[in-house]
Formats: sequence, C-alpha cells, structure tokens
Amino acid sequence: MIDVLLGLQWGDEGKGKIVDFLAPRYQVVARFQGGPNAGHTLEFDGLKHVLHQIPSGVFRPHTKNIIGNGVVLDPIVFRKEAESVIDKFGVDLHKNLYISKRAQLIMPTHRLLDAAYEQAKGENKIGSTLKGIGPTYSDKIARQGLRVGDVLSANFRDKYRRLVDRHLVILKQHNFIYFDLVALEKDFFDAVDYLKSYQLVESEYLINASLQNKETILAEGAQGSLLDVDFGSYPFVTSSTTMTSGACTGLGVAPRHIGEVYGIFKAYCTRVGSGPFPTELKEEIGDRLRRVGNEYGSTTGRPRRCGWLDLPALRYAVMLNGVTQLLMMKADVLNDFDEIKVCTHYRLPDGTETDQLPYDLCDVKVEPVYKTFSGWRTSLSRVHSFDDIPAPLASYVAFIEEATGLPITLISTGPDRVATLVRETAMSK
Repeated sequence: MIDVLLGLQWGDEGKGKIVDFLAPRYQVVARFQGGPNAGHTLEFDGLKHVLHQIPSGVFRPHTKNIIGNGVVLDPIVFRKEAESVIDKFGVDLHKNLYISKRAQLIMPTHRLLDAAYEQAKGENKIGSTLKGIGPTYSDKIARQGLRVGDVLSANFRDKYRRLVDRHLVILKQHNFIYFDLVALEKDFFDAVDYLKSYQLVESEYLINASLQNKETILAEGAQGSLLDVDFGSYPFVTSSTTMTSGACTGLGVAPRHIGEVYGIFKAYCTRVGSGPFPTELKEEIGDRLRRVGNEYGSTTGRPRRCGWLDLPALRYAVMLNGVTQLLMMKADVLNDFDEIKVCTHYRLPDGTETDQLPYDLCDVKVEPVYKTFSGWRTSLSRVHSFDDIPAPLASYVAFIEEATGLPITLISTGPDRVATLVRETAMSK
C-alpha cells in the first residue's frame, strides 16, 4: 500500500519534518507534484536544511527516493539543492534518488513568463513565487512542454529552441524584454548536464514494482490542500493537484493502492501570498504568531500571514482527501497565549451561518465565528509522552478530533525530530 502525507491548509504546515520523522518506517518516499515553489524544512542534530524538489526521505540512507512524473523540475535549482545536500550531509544522492523521465522541465523562459504574467495582473496579482511553475504546467497541458527524459534525446536542443521561440513571442507581447537569456541558458544547460548524471527512470514501473514487492511507500505532497488547482481558493492557487488523488496521477499508481492518509495542519493557520484568509489576524496577535512561529516562507522568505485555526476549511480538506489521521504541527507556538480561538463557522453577508467553505470565498467577505479556549501557558519542551500534555492542550485536541471525526495521532512540539509526541497505537494501526 501507499500511504499519503499532505498539508490540509495553505501550505507550510511542516510536511518536511514529518516525512523525515516517518521515513524509517518506509522503504520508498515519493514526491508526486509541485516544484521548487515548495520548501520543506527539516531540522535534526542541530542542523537545518530546506528541500525544494528532492523528497524529504533523502537523509535516511536506506530509503529509496523518487521524484514523480507529476513534479515540475528546475535543473538549476535541483543542482544547487543536490550539491548542498551532498556537501553538508555527505548523502550519496546518486544511489538513493530516482527521477521520473515524465516529469516536466522548468526552463529559464518559464520563469520569465511567470514574472511577465504576474506583472501584467497589477493589483490583482496572485502572489506567485516566480519559479516558473504555472507556465510549465501550462505547457504540459498544452502538450508542448519538455520532459526530463528529453534531455537524453539527441535533438533536445532543437526541442528546447522551438519552445523558447514560442515563449519569446509571448514575452514580447507583454513588453517583457529586459533579460539576459544567454546567461540564463548557460546555467540551464550546465544544470541539464549535471541532471543527466542521476538515475532518470520510468518511475511508474519502479514504484509499481515496489508495490508488487510489498515495500512500504510514502507519497509526499507539496503546498497545501487549499491551494489545489480545482478545490483551492481559485484563482489564488498553485497549478497542480495537491490532494490525495494527485498521488495517483503524479506517480502512476492505481487508487486501490492508497492506504493511510496523513493530514498535516498547524495548531493555527498561515498563508503566503494573496488570496482569501478568513481568520487572518492583522494586529498584535498575528504579529506575535509570526514572530514566535518564525513564519517566513522557506522558499521565498516572505512573511506569512497568520491567524487562528479554521475548522470549516480544515473539515473541507479532510473530506476531499479521505484523511485517516491528523498530525498537529507547531503546538509549541501557542505555549504562552492566555486564550486561543478556533473558527467553527462563517457568518455570511446576509447574516446566516455556514460550516462549509463557500465557492465564492474570493468574492464574498465572510466573518469567522469563534470558540475560545484557555491556553496552556507552559512550555512543551519537557513533555515526552502524548498522555502527559497539559489539560488545556488536551481539551483543544479533543475538540478538533470531535469536529473532524478523526484522531490526532501526532503533535509536534518543536522543529527538531525529537520534539514529536506520537500516539503509537493509532499511528501504527
């Protein structure tokens, strides 16, 4: 079976830490969507590292790691990331990393197009990371993109040039003409040569062979469920399927193979970039959450918008993903709060209340209806068992479990691997 781990909010939930924490249980860790716009932060043994495209199981030497076909891969970012992992941690990525030939390539002109499109939107900009993700997925759907396997082709540069010529026409139409493509292309082709030194494979065969051999597999998502291109806060979304279903299409596996679905959420909410955020706190409490939680984008460094936990949005993500167990991150950020609030419903402009996520959330202003809890007002650093958490935190956990109908089987109490409380009986069922 394939277990799936994904975020249930607007991304940045702490997926990297949990994949790294769970990796010893799995023989294979596979990334199934997204690109270098995602940043998974891992911290262990006093070291901190951010992964953007490489699966978070690479620090476990006996784990096989796969970049699946649903990913869009930037060779330049990949080279920097891979060399950093190899230099800082001594990991031999050439042995335990496999890259799908069907993954799409991010070209320099994709990044330029991303910037041009965002500039053209003016005040209505999406808040793109400008990593070229959207234009690359657009070319994929338009059936004109380049794939990783193409770098092995004798006519790769011809294919590349034909697509670049199309891009340049569009850039000229947007009057986006001030860039040094020659320099960008040198870095790109150098990185492509580096990419060819890795194991480029038909990953769908590799992962299905692992299934046949009854190996344990964890599918790792990027971004968050509320950024899904179909079900997120459109158009303020990413360009891929961030839901459980994306693991099937992004890795080439049948739905019947899906087992546990780990849904990760923060004990509060954050969001980077534009788009609706009903529980956003713009005053002192929001600043405090950002400061204590170090809420800055791991890819962009942008300050994250912060707010209270949003149950209608959380339940929506749980429903669509078929989540089987919840993992709560950053509970320690709330250690010193006297009161903690949770949004249970939205009040609509006509005065009615709903516990559902409105289709037109981007256009209709909703007012969150809150339930208030007492804070636990104590450090969690010396709590080493799930059964020993402070009573107010236990009440907070129980309320969320009742509201979602799911068990919370893990609580993160800090960024390090060891700062993790687990209900083993539930998580290992």
